Amino acid sequence: MTPIKQYLLSSIGKKTIMACTGLFLCVFLLEHIYGNILLYAGDDGSAFNEYSHSACHNIIIRIVEIFLFAAIIAHVLQAIIITRENAKARPVKYAVPTSHAGSSWFSRNMGITGSIIFFFISIHLYNFFLPYRITAMPDNVTLAMLTKAAFQNPVYVCIYVVGVTFLFFHLLHGFRSAFHTLGANNKKYTPLWKATGTGFALLMWIGFISFPILFYFNLAGNNIPSI
Repeated sequence: MTPIKQYLLSSIGKKTIMACTGLFLCVFLLEHIYGNILLYAGDDGSAFNEYSHSACHNIIIRIVEIFLFAAIIAHVLQAIIITRENAKARPVKYAVPTSHAGSSWFSRNMGITGSIIFFFISIHLYNFFLPYRITAMPDNVTLAMLTKAAFQNPVYVCIYVVGVTFLFFHLLHGFRSAFHTLGANNKKYTPLWKATGTGFALLMWIGFISFPILFYFNLAGNNIPSI
């Protein structure tokens, strides 16, 4: 077994893969929220549609998409492997869980929050990526119109709000945990990563949750034609 393979199969190697893929997905979130903000451009959705169209036909973006899906799969698989290994290493729970002192339920159950987020992503891809990129949409329907219709559906709005909220708690712990895994865990930098992670998680939550709420209550997107 080569040293690289041995490292990747080790406990720290798996956590490193989790950290790197997680941070890569954080970069994607920034790009994704930038695209969504174009829905607030005040036009008929043209800026959002043009951005989405150019992204679909940009070879660099298409290559990044491959890495994105690979990162999601790798992140999920490593999470499952690490969770199972931890369960095997500690088959019997302690009578008094002192190790949980000072930690939140979300930080102790990243696997659960991650599973809910993965379920949400699957529904999100089914509603938008599948009809826009795989199956053809009707000629008179744009992605902005499809987005507006989804955000006026109370069931999807609830799913979206719950998914984004769990994403917030997942990021709250995962962001600083990633830097801890990568070695930036000394007393000098820990407060910085903690504050940055909290700010990033809060920014993503406020940003993404604004779309379904504002669209559902007709506070945004009125200029976008309905399907």
